[in-house]
Formats: sequence, C-alpha cells, structure tokens
Amino acid sequence: MADYEFVTIWRFNAPKEKVWDEIYHFEHWPEWWRGIESIIELEKGDENGIGSLRRHTWKSVLPYKLTFDMRTTRVEKLVLMEAAAIGELSGTGLWQFSEIDGLTVVRSDWRVKTTKSWMNLLAPIARPLFKWNHDVVMRWGGEGLAKRLGVTLVD
Repeated sequence: MADYEFVTIWRFNAPKEKVWDEIYHFEHWPEWWRGIESIIELEKGDENGIGSLRRHTWKSVLPYKLTFDMRTTRVEKLVLMEAAAIGELSGTGLWQFSEIDGLTVVRSDWRVKTTKSWMNLLAPIARPLFKWNHDVVMRWGGEGLAKRLGVTLVD
C-alpha cells in the first residue's frame, strides 16, 4: 500500500458556527462539493455523530472513482472532527476549526493508504499526479462551501 499525507487549509470570512455546521453535516456535501458522487449513511452514531458510518464515493479530474467507508471517531463541537477510513482508502481524516484575524480557518489532515493495486503499482511515478488531483478536489470543496455560505474563500 502507498502512504499519503495531505493537508488542506481553507479560510472563510464567515462565522465558525456556519462553517462547522456545513462540514459537520456530511450528508449535504454532495449538494455543494463537486467531486462527491454520493455519501450514504450506513449506521447512525450517538447524539454527536460518534460511531456513525458513511460510504463515500468520490470522482475527480483523473478518470477514476474511490469508494470508502468513514466512521466518525471523535467530535469536539466547533473544534474538530475525526474519522477512520476503510475501503479503497484506509487511514484517518481530521478536520480542525479555528478563528484567526476575523476568518474561520479549517484545516483538513488526511493520512491514508491506497488499497487499489493499480494505484499502489503506479505510486512511485504517479504520486505527484495523485497529490495534484487531491488538491483540485479539495479546492472544489472550498469553493463550493464558500458559494453555499455566500462568502469568499480567502487564499
């Protein structure tokens, strides 16, 4: 398996509560995040969403899709959300929320391994292309969320 670590930072001129609410509600992501084909709830979690399991199917610029399940493992309202991935990607995702200079800052840390044999075979030469692809999909998310909130994504 090939290991990947991706960090994305979004900055919005929007209240942290509104940004949190949109990201916390995974089921609405396909409405504003280009590249998400579907998110299906498989199991409900507790009152904070901990333990919930959702199947994600993503498409990208490159001609392939990835499907994996995400189980929410930690939620600290307005501070962070963490989930574990199993499937065509295996690893962890962490969203962190803060306020700096009047902006809401969202940091996404994605530490995963690919489980598709063709991706692992190509990893030594395609790693930069996979990173670029990830960055494009994350940019789509930031732009889509900014549009949904009616604000600007700040570079």
